[in-house]
Amino acid sequence: MTKEIIRARLLSFEREPQTPDDTASFRYIEDGGLLIEGGLIRAFDAFDRIDATGARIIDHRPHLVMPGFIDTHLHFPQTQVIASWAAELLDWLNDYTFPEETRYSDPALCATMARAFLDMLSAHGTTTAVAYSSVHATSAEALFAEAHRRDMRLITGKVMMDRNAPDALCDTAQSSYDDSKALITRWHGRGRLSYAITPRFAITSTPAQMEAAQALAAEHPDCYIQTHLSENHAEIALSCQLYPDAVDYTDIYARYGMLRENSLLGHAIHLSDREIGALAEAGAKPVFCPTSNLYLGSGLFDDAKLRAAGLTNAIASDIGGGTSYSMLQTLSEGYKVLQLQRQRLHPYRAFHWITRGNAAVLGLQDRIGTLEVGTEADLVVLDARATPAMALRMERARNLMDELFTLQIMGDDRAVVQTYLAGMPQKAVAFR
Repeated sequence: MTKEIIRARLLSFEREPQTPDDTASFRYIEDGGLLIEGGLIRAFDAFDRIDATGARIIDHRPHLVMPGFIDTHLHFPQTQVIASWAAELLDWLNDYTFPEETRYSDPALCATMARAFLDMLSAHGTTTAVAYSSVHATSAEALFAEAHRRDMRLITGKVMMDRNAPDALCDTAQSSYDDSKALITRWHGRGRLSYAITPRFAITSTPAQMEAAQALAAEHPDCYIQTHLSENHAEIALSCQLYPDAVDYTDIYARYGMLRENSLLGHAIHLSDREIGALAEAGAKPVFCPTSNLYLGSGLFDDAKLRAAGLTNAIASDIGGGTSYSMLQTLSEGYKVLQLQRQRLHPYRAFHWITRGNAAVLGLQDRIGTLEVGTEADLVVLDARATPAMALRMERARNLMDELFTLQIMGDDRAVVQTYLAGMPQKAVAFR
């Protein structure tokens, strides 16, 4: 089995940083080595302490190597409708997203776009993704197949949607159950793949379909659940109109068994105290999507309030309502959203969030999100001097925090020198 040693400056978080001074929350090695064999990290130490016998050395100095980024909410079929103008969420769905997603009944298109989609994620340093496919089983099949070919950790599922959408995008309660069940049998737990039971949101699922999703969730407790919650005031009003017996929007999902520890709830912006308490009791995970929330004018995610209630929040790009595949740009916009609410996203917490933090949300912190021995060798190599503007800023950088904040605010795919999936480089140009 081939052995390789990545030599670079290494950074890995061991717990969530509590303050900007909490340097005990991470390991930083100025001249470090990662021994990789069989897609796993076998050693993580100072370079001169690594046994290099029989190993090929890949020298990424002076760049910074971290665990690869984890994106917990994005839409595979929306790849080509990013930057489509619309007034707000429901207009955007009806005018752009739904027409685009009808194309994903074509297996050839799905295969082509799956390659492009995962190439784009790798180019931006993302090594694990939680994605919505379209209503068509063909879209999930194509995305699973391409991720499996790359040995990429991926969570996805076909959307369940049987009303309030074009006929070409509507399944039925029974067909959504049958198609999802077949996809779970074929892909869930295969390699590094997992299934997410995916009712798009309450507006597009009848009670019968929500019952089908509930049955799937009960039968497959280790599958994730993903849906949208309280993104937009008009969405909330229509959802409650469609489910008049529910106390509120969150209660719709609670009634159908959609709230549990592996439930990922995109947006979760406009929540009452009762709803926040219900989510905390269930252990469900809100997902902060800052670029999308700003782009569609949906609102400001109150991270501090949810955390104070005991919730663990994820952060995500939400392509294609989101405007960048880059988790660095996601952090940049997230910083601004929180600043508007007098909440501070310091760089240590920011980089923990898109690595170990999002891994913990997924219950996978023992496999991804750190550089610890035995974890999967998903890595990103970062250059904080990637552009002239960044290089100029870095001339005055005082420490690691300044470097990380430069990446957080000014970084994008140009700052990603290389991305590794299970130890295999994904970008054509490995060094610069």
